Amino acid sequence: MMKLDLSGQVAVVTGGSSGIGLAAARLLLGAGASVGICGRNWERLKSAEASLAQVCADGDDRRLLVQRCDVLDKEDVESFVEAMRGRFGRVDMLINNAGQGRVSTFSSTLDEEWREELELKYFGVIRPTRAFLPMLQASPNPSIVCVNSLLALQPERHMVATSSARAGLLNLTKSLANELASDGIRVNSILLGIVESGQWRRRFQSEAQGEQSWDEWTAAIAREKEIPLGRFGRPEEAAKAIFFLATSLSSYTTGSHIDVSGGVARHV
Repeated sequence: MMKLDLSGQVAVVTGGSSGIGLAAARLLLGAGASVGICGRNWERLKSAEASLAQVCADGDDRRLLVQRCDVLDKEDVESFVEAMRGRFGRVDMLINNAGQGRVSTFSSTLDEEWREELELKYFGVIRPTRAFLPMLQASPNPSIVCVNSLLALQPERHMVATSSARAGLLNLTKSLANELASDGIRVNSILLGIVESGQWRRRFQSEAQGEQSWDEWTAAIAREKEIPLGRFGRPEEAAKAIFFLATSLSSYTTGSHIDVSGGVARHV
């Protein structure tokens, strides 16, 4: 089994308090990297901190920094950057993971909801990238990974605002890859299908029929969605794709994306 030693390297994971972000932070810490995570919910952050501290087998919990931060708030982001600089003095990998989906059609989406969706998808990447760019430029092997959705290429009519914003983010990722290549910064993304999350767990609690199990309920949805692998993805599966793109395992890859959708993509 191939192992990668990330000792001495530093990663930032936004939206790192749960789900895919937490799973990515766990992988990076397990490989020896120092990791800073942020999120908006302090209780979730504290729970994540306790979970991740156990990954530091060397007992060095100084390799983990946890801070509350709204990536849409300039002052919050700047404070997070200074905390990372003060603790680690460098950043080599930036995982832009903060974001969520909005269920709406064109006719039901209000102007303010369009603005909110576009701001989250764009500035959730723009602000952290801009703020951490000087440290990334100083790194010998820098990378940025944006967690995006298959909606960027395969829009759903009940998620019109999110689909549109996701397509823009895919374009932005490609543009960043081209512009930052001269600094040696690789920029890539993953495109997610349906991945297990707290939101799906809450839907299960309210929609499951009788004694229907989680596996049975999600398998039924997978059949309805025509997912070839017949199930939801797991956060750690998406995290492995992030790990590949963030590290030297993908040293000759930039401006690209990995499809993590269980085969549901219809494009070639």
